[in-house]
Amino acid sequence: MCGIVAYIGRKPAVPVLLEGLKRLEYRGYDSAGIGLMNGGLKICKSVGRVRVLEEKVAALDTAHATVGIGHTRWATHGGVTDANAHPHRDDGTAGHGIAIIHNGIIENYASIKKYLTEKGHTFSSETDTEVLAHLIGELYRGSLEKAVQAALREVTGAYAIAVICEGEPDTLVVARKGSPLMVGIGNGEYIVASDSSAIVAHTTQAFTLADFTVAKLTRESLRTSTIDDVEVTAEVRELEFELAEIELGSYEHYMLKEIFEQPRSLRTCMQGRLDERTGSVVLGGIAEHARTLANAKRIVMFGQGTALHACMVGKYLMEDLAKIAAEHDFASEFRYRNPIVDFGTVVIAVSQSGETADTLAALQEAKQRGALALGMVNVVGSSIARETDAGVYLRVGPEIGVASTKAFTGQVLVLAMLSLYVGRRRYLSQEFVSNFLSEMKAIPEKVQQVLETSEAIRTATAKYVERENWLFLGRGVNYPVALEGALKLKEISYIHAEGMPAAEMKHGPIALIDKGMPVVFVATKNSQYEKILGNIAEVRSRGGHVIAVATEGDDYIKTVAEDVFFVPDVPEQLQPLVTVIPLQLLAYHAAVLRGKDVDKPRNLAKSVTVE
Repeated sequence: MCGIVAYIGRKPAVPVLLEGLKRLEYRGYDSAGIGLMNGGLKICKSVGRVRVLEEKVAALDTAHATVGIGHTRWATHGGVTDANAHPHRDDGTAGHGIAIIHNGIIENYASIKKYLTEKGHTFSSETDTEVLAHLIGELYRGSLEKAVQAALREVTGAYAIAVICEGEPDTLVVARKGSPLMVGIGNGEYIVASDSSAIVAHTTQAFTLADFTVAKLTRESLRTSTIDDVEVTAEVRELEFELAEIELGSYEHYMLKEIFEQPRSLRTCMQGRLDERTGSVVLGGIAEHARTLANAKRIVMFGQGTALHACMVGKYLMEDLAKIAAEHDFASEFRYRNPIVDFGTVVIAVSQSGETADTLAALQEAKQRGALALGMVNVVGSSIARETDAGVYLRVGPEIGVASTKAFTGQVLVLAMLSLYVGRRRYLSQEFVSNFLSEMKAIPEKVQQVLETSEAIRTATAKYVERENWLFLGRGVNYPVALEGALKLKEISYIHAEGMPAAEMKHGPIALIDKGMPVVFVATKNSQYEKILGNIAEVRSRGGHVIAVATEGDDYIKTVAEDVFFVPDVPEQLQPLVTVIPLQLLAYHAAVLRGKDVDKPRNLAKSVTVE
């Protein structure tokens, strides 16, 4: 995933581009660069964060440039070097002064590069993007739009691109297939970006480019067409959030802000969807498929990373509350094997961004095999949202921190609502659902109670933060929470951590436990509480440090654990919504105590739109 921003209008382009790149830096931060029409094509790029680029650009005369493109890179093809940073251009002085920024992967770049090399082109980088720049230059005949269309007809893979050309200094051409790209519409100006966070400061009107769509932008006009030059109409919509939602405010990091936003985001997620009086869940996005869902024989939920952990919780919820056979799967595995999708199968694609490449491809595979395809995403108008038969938006607000927090709790909450929605149509009584909805509505307040223990969690974490190997263990519905806790710690503090079912520890991993190893147990009062106490005893007997997430009022747990993070008592099915909070805070504090860049962890980007 990389960040793309481009501008054409009447204002100086550089401030718009740099501001947009800063907002998009969570999408990639190996290197950054801008290209400008400023009395000819001018390119400035550098390895490192956007602030390094900003220092270089400050030394240039750019006040009169009103057309430009900007990029922040997460390396795929080629190492992290100035030469591999974007923008890329066609052949030096022999070319047409064409510059391009690109998110995605051109899968057949090697064969195109061979063809272009035989025609005399020379390359200065290792990237697939430079190959596309040369191809556009090779096909240029006086129309940048037509050259881009022709080039894209020759490539396979994923792309979101923005292109400028010295021969047409008042034109910006953008295109998309597989990687997100949207166009904000201002007064005599257009702002193009990978997502709306770079647009919302300038306009609330925007449209998302569809796959295989090219847009030619000038200050006075907009034309959208397919790569085969068939004109299409863009669907303009109002952006879903305001600028204030993506500002840090008083918080030091976006991750901390988003952890503390969870009471509000969970309330927003439930708003208008729970009717305690009638004992019903209202999910308008899937209403026309209610009967199909109630009669489903099997439900398959897939995602990647944190979204997959939410799917694992969803499996427990769907089987317990709806009494339907449910499975979870890595989207990347589902798409590449020969999955069984028989009559009565429903698939649910779970993704915060709605752009995760493997999840999108798995969804398309399932649809092709005849499954009812539902989506559960946070971003309105995203690729998965458009591909599904129906779905439910998370409505948790923008998530900027690379380590997902409020999206996870939103996904779990939506899966709980969906399980009740289906269960009420099958076996659950009105009284049961009404009581359960009452418990569900109390969750935000209980999450708030856990957040108020943040400082105590920081103090406990400090005792173990230098240890390089941790275990996270849970049972039942809290096993996925253990996985999520381990993932969070790995992602942002670079501590090696493994999550697993507590019973699995005896089947090999117990060999890792030595004196002083931190072992985190999700040990709340539930149907498997006694079992997990036995697992704790096994760790203690081998010298491991026990850190427990436990239910308030559990005095016994304090006698067997060095540190305890208490959470309010909630129904077992809803426990992940509160038990994950201490683990998010533990990971955050560990990273800060170790001096890591919490919001921009190494080698990671917010969403993975390429394989």
